[in-house]
Amino acid sequence: MKKEILIGIITGIAANVLGVILYILAFSDEGIDATLQQSMAEGYFGKIVTLGAVLNLAAFFIFIKKKQDYRARGVLLATLFIGIAVLVRKFI
Repeated sequence: MKKEILIGIITGIAANVLGVILYILAFSDEGIDATLQQSMAEGYFGKIVTLGAVLNLAAFFIFIKKKQDYRARGVLLATLFIGIAVLVRKFI
């Protein structure tokens, strides 16, 4: 059970990172590194990370459809962790 949740957490984090990269490649004229640095400097980094989390939705529903509920729970936990991290980063 713990192993399945851990797999879900890793999948959720990887999906979020992939989502951020795909978002930057699709909508930014600059490179990934430059866009991330600029977003941190200008204060919209949290928005990019939040948009990257859209892929977590796909991973969650794939795990639900395959009846891998503990992995889906891990993806949900990863999404919550990322959301809390964005919230803390915004206010600190």
